[in-house]
Amino acid sequence: MLLQLRGSSLSLGGRQVLAPLDLELRRGERLALLGSNGAGKTSLLRLLHGLLPTPGRVLHQLPELGRPPRQAMVFQQPFFLSLSVRSNLRLALVLARLPWPQHEALLEAALRRVGLLDQATQLATSLSGGQKQRLALARAWALKPELLFMDEPTAHLDPGARREVERLIASFAEEGMSWVMSTHNLGQAKRLASRVLYLEAGQVLADAPVQAFFQQPQGRAVDQFLKGELL
Repeated sequence: MLLQLRGSSLSLGGRQVLAPLDLELRRGERLALLGSNGAGKTSLLRLLHGLLPTPGRVLHQLPELGRPPRQAMVFQQPFFLSLSVRSNLRLALVLARLPWPQHEALLEAALRRVGLLDQATQLATSLSGGQKQRLALARAWALKPELLFMDEPTAHLDPGARREVERLIASFAEEGMSWVMSTHNLGQAKRLASRVLYLEAGQVLADAPVQAFFQQPQGRAVDQFLKGELL
């Protein structure tokens, strides 16, 4: 078990954003969060990553190791300082308190992993949208997370950049990384996820293996969403 929610909810400004929910995520799972705009996908990601408080219980545990899983998050619009690609990546290693002697090897491996080694000295703020998302993935990958959270990582990318980011996400899973990702792209969920959680107005209306979710919709709202009648 990597993560477990028990009766977790979220209210912001006096408004309930997420209704109380229970959720378990096991090692190796790839969970796609689907739902209309404002359904609560990003809020759930932030809650899972510990960025938002909840009156319920959020348990992170690797029983075989007796510790929480290492985790990281990739945001829809990643933030970078006006520094080089390498310096932005190094900052993540410093903030994570990784041993300094490991930095150079990790920096080179991460940049090579996402195909940005040739851009190492370029200003991160000058990268294209696709390159910025690859740098965000490199920043996460360098921390060696067992659990990765991603919020719409291919939003606003052109088809070529989207395919490259999807290729990296798929390869991370092949390395054993578990992840939770919000997306509006149904094809992307089919290609990458092993399980789908569907939210509407802060409530979980469906939770199923990816194939069953698309072939046997659980309820009218899910059916309407898959038909494009709910956006």
